[in-house]
Amino acid sequence: MLKHITIRPATGTWVVRVGGAVIAESTKALELSEGELPAVIYFPRSDVAMAFLEPSDYRTTCQYKGDANYFDIVSRSKTYKAAVWSYEEPSDDVAEIKDHLAFYVQDGVTVEQV
Repeated sequence: MLKHITIRPATGTWVVRVGGAVIAESTKALELSEGELPAVIYFPRSDVAMAFLEPSDYRTTCQYKGDANYFDIVSRSKTYKAAVWSYEEPSDDVAEIKDHLAFYVQDGVTVEQV
């Protein structure tokens, strides 16, 4: 594990709401902390309603985690571009986040513990 990145189980139940509708709910989420950045909750793909996500052409690379693929969230009223990301082949140091998704918190998209 990298010294400035820690991954641990996120305690309790976590949900993602888009426009008020729950599209992810998990008791098996992971919390990734990276330096001074706010912690990010990663949801197991199996706990996410993938029908609301469409693959995006957007990509980024993190020197510590690897290449990130993105998804748009498509709801009836709005499409949230590149609002979800996943490391399909993360570096060995963060292998736990493979098959997990993280969500950008923004107007209309919330990630919260319930």
